[in-house]
Amino acid sequence: MNNKRNRFLLLIAALCVNIAALNTVAADELTEDAGSWVQAVGEGSLKDIDPSLQKVRFWVEGQSRFDNDWNHWYQGMMRTAIGYSLSDRATIWAGYTWLPTQNLGKSYVAQQDVWPAFRYVLPTSVGTVTFRTMFESNFLQGDDVRYRPRQMIKFMHPLEFQPKLSVIAWDEFFVRINTTPSGGQSGFDQNRAFAGLGWTFNNHVRTEFGYMNQYLDDKTHTNTTMRHLIMGSVFVNF
Repeated sequence: MNNKRNRFLLLIAALCVNIAALNTVAADELTEDAGSWVQAVGEGSLKDIDPSLQKVRFWVEGQSRFDNDWNHWYQGMMRTAIGYSLSDRATIWAGYTWLPTQNLGKSYVAQQDVWPAFRYVLPTSVGTVTFRTMFESNFLQGDDVRYRPRQMIKFMHPLEFQPKLSVIAWDEFFVRINTTPSGGQSGFDQNRAFAGLGWTFNNHVRTEFGYMNQYLDDKTHTNTTMRHLIMGSVFVNF
C-alpha cells in the first residue's frame, strides 16, 4: 500500500513541478489571467443502431471558455468524431473541431480543425492512466494551415474510503510543426495541466472539477500568457 501511495504522490509532485517550471519561463514577459472552462463530453457505441457496429464509436463535445477574470467569453468549442475500438483499451478516431474565438481587442475568428487521434487506456493497481495523441490540421485563414500534434497523459486514482470519488491529474502538450502567418512560428505552442477531483455517479455519468493551468506562447515566441482556470466537466458514456 505504501508503494502505491508513493507512486501516486510522485505523480502529483511531478505535475506541480511542471506547473512551477512553466511559471518561471520568460517571467518578465508573462501575462497572467483568470477564468473558467466548462465542458460536456458524450461518447458511445453505435451498437444500439446495429449490433454489428459495436466497435464503431462516436464522440461529441462542447466547451465554453471565459477569461479577463471571468468577465469575458472568448472562445467556444464544438468537436465531433467517429472512432473504432481496436481493443478494450485502444481506440482510433477521425474528427472535426469548430473553434469560434473573440479575443479582447482582436477580430472574431472561427478556426476549423480536422484530426486523427489515438487513445489508449491502461488500468493499473493505483488507478487508470489514459494516453491520447491527436494530430491537428488547423485551418486558420484561407490556405493558412498549421499542423499541431498534441499529447495528453491523464491519471485517475479512486479513493479507498469512497471509490466513486477520484483524484485526477492530467497534462497536455502542444507543438507547432510548421511556421504560418496566422499560426505563428514553429515550436512550442502551449501546455495545459489539470489537478482536481472526479465523481462517478454510475457507469454512464461522471463529473470532474478542479484547477487548470494553461501556458501559451505567442506567434513569435517572445510573449507568453498564463491562465489560471477553474474547470468543470461532465462525461456521459452510452
